[in-house]
Amino acid sequence: MTQNEKARLFASLHRKGEPVILYNVWDAGSAGAVAAAGAKALATGSAPVAFANGYADGEQIPIERLFEVARSIVASTNLPVSIDFEGAYATDPQEGARNVGRLLDTGAVGLNFEDQVVGGEGLHPVREQVARIAAIRAMAAERGIELFLNARTDLFLKQKDAGAHQALMPEAIDRARAYAEAGASGFFAPGLDTKDLIGALCDASPLPVNIIMRPGVPDAATLASLGVSRISHGPYPYRAMIERLTEAAREALRAASVDR
Repeated sequence: MTQNEKARLFASLHRKGEPVILYNVWDAGSAGAVAAAGAKALATGSAPVAFANGYADGEQIPIERLFEVARSIVASTNLPVSIDFEGAYATDPQEGARNVGRLLDTGAVGLNFEDQVVGGEGLHPVREQVARIAAIRAMAAERGIELFLNARTDLFLKQKDAGAHQALMPEAIDRARAYAEAGASGFFAPGLDTKDLIGALCDASPLPVNIIMRPGVPDAATLASLGVSRISHGPYPYRAMIERLTEAAREALRAASVDR
């Protein structure tokens, strides 16, 4: 498939009430395992990619290394690949768009693009984030690539008190609408866990809604019934793998010490 054929396939998988499941990967090996399990598309998470390469999350992995990871994943599969690109390693709209252009050169067809100030405090004002999204969309259009831009809001993730999430809903919906007008393809709301609020966001958002599966989130069937279009798993597959690896290593080391 061409890059645009993969992009169109990826976009078509985002169906309200029949969500695409993205069990997030971090390298070509994990991509191969998830593909073999029957995945229809692949997506990275920023934290597992950073951790697997010895860096902290939050754009700490050098951008050139991230491009290498993206290329290796794309080369390992015929599935569409989306890359968690955090804040595109730039606050300036044009610089961010250029960086996303380089990401497209890896063969990726989608990205997560967040509105928090990476390495700083709070969220970018809506007007600024809209300008950043619009610049990325314009760059992709100029290149003729049907990029799937998954616009992430960190409103809920930054507010740890789920009881305060109801008050954030009007701003979240405003951001979803503004991001849609700027050219976003999807709306990602990590940290939103409450059934009623997820349903309300799906009803109000003009974009397909992405929810991350984590402890406390309704199961996949319930999320589908609420109108979710995309379910991702973020850092949890990587964490589970590391826990199993650590335990297996502990058992092997324990057995070796007993045998002496």
